[in-house]
Amino acid sequence: MATETLAPVSGWWDPETDDQLRCVAVHQETHDVRSFTFVSPAGKQFRFGAGQYFLFDLPIGDAVESRCYSISSPPTRPGSFTITVKRVAGGVVSNWLHDNLTPGASVRAQGPRGTFLRPVAETRKYLFLSGGSGITPVMSMLREIADTAEVADVVFLHAGRTPQDFVFRDELALLAGRIKGLRLFLLPETAGAELSWPGLTGRISAELMALAVPDMSERMVMCCGPAPFMAAARSIAASLGVPPGRYLEESFDTAVLESPALEVTPWTTSFKVQFAKQNRTIEVGAEQTVLSCAKKEGIRIPSSCANGICGTCKSRLVSGSVDMKHGGGIRQREIDAGMFLPCCSRPLSDLVIER
Repeated sequence: MATETLAPVSGWWDPETDDQLRCVAVHQETHDVRSFTFVSPAGKQFRFGAGQYFLFDLPIGDAVESRCYSISSPPTRPGSFTITVKRVAGGVVSNWLHDNLTPGASVRAQGPRGTFLRPVAETRKYLFLSGGSGITPVMSMLREIADTAEVADVVFLHAGRTPQDFVFRDELALLAGRIKGLRLFLLPETAGAELSWPGLTGRISAELMALAVPDMSERMVMCCGPAPFMAAARSIAASLGVPPGRYLEESFDTAVLESPALEVTPWTTSFKVQFAKQNRTIEVGAEQTVLSCAKKEGIRIPSSCANGICGTCKSRLVSGSVDMKHGGGIRQREIDAGMFLPCCSRPLSDLVIER
C-alpha cells in the first residue's frame, strides 16, 4: 500500500469550502472491487458519521461525471477516508477509477453528506444487512464499533454472488473474533468455484431471516445494496414485524420514482421548461419535479438519489424560479450563484436551464 508524507494538520475539512482531495492508497479487495483512500492536501482532518458519503466530480473525457460513494472507513480515523468501488460493466466512472486513479492523483469531491446514520441512544441491537458493494456504509459502522470497543449486539448478514465476491471477507472474519457481540452470516447466491463452501447458498427470504435472526423485530435494521435486494429486505422486515421507524436504508438508485399523486391533471398549472444546450422544451406541472418530467421526455441529466441529497443533477437556472426542497445536496453559495437541483425542484414559472 502506497503512503505519502503530509503537511502538518491545519484544522478540519470544511464541507462548505473544501473540495480538493489526494489519493494516497489503492487496495485490491476482490477481482473487481478496489478501495481508494484520500487525504486533504492541506493536511486537514475529516468529520463524518459512519454511513455518510462523498460526491465525486471526475473529469472523464470532455465532461465532468459526478457519482456518490459511501465511506467504508470509520470516523475514528479522521486523517483520511476510504471509498470502495466495484467495477461495473459499462460503468463510466467505476471503470475510470479502476483504470486511472493511482496514489498521488488529485480529485474534487463534496461532502460528507447523507443521513444513513446509526442510532446509538435508542438501541444497541442492530442488524446490518448488505448486498454486494452495499456493504461499504455498514462496514464503516462495524469498524467504528470495533475501534471504540462499543458494547453492541450486531448481526451482520452480507449477500453476494459467490464467496469470491465477498468484499472485506478476511477482515470480517477477524472482526467476528474481536467483537464479542457480533454474529456474522455470509450468504452467496451460489458457491461458484469454492466447492467446499460450508454455509448456505441462495437469496434472503423471510424463512431464512426468521431462522438466522429470530429477534429481528427488536433490532435496528440498517440495509444497503442493489434496488432488488433492498426491496426484498424491506418486504421481509415488514413481514417479520420490524417497525418502519427501525428500518433504515441507503440507496443511490438512478431510477426516478413517480408518485401517482404527482401526475398532471387537466386543471393543474404547468410551465414551459427549456433546456438550452439540448434545444428542448417540455411541459412541467406545478406539482411535478423538473427531473421526473425531463427523464420521461428523454432529457439527459445525470442523477443518482432523486431526493435532493447527492447533488448529482445540479444545474444552472438561467431564468425563472423554482420551489426547491433539498436534503443537503447543494450549498447555499451554489444556490446564490444560480444553481439548483432539478430532482427536488418544482417550477413556479417558465424556466430556462443550462443543460
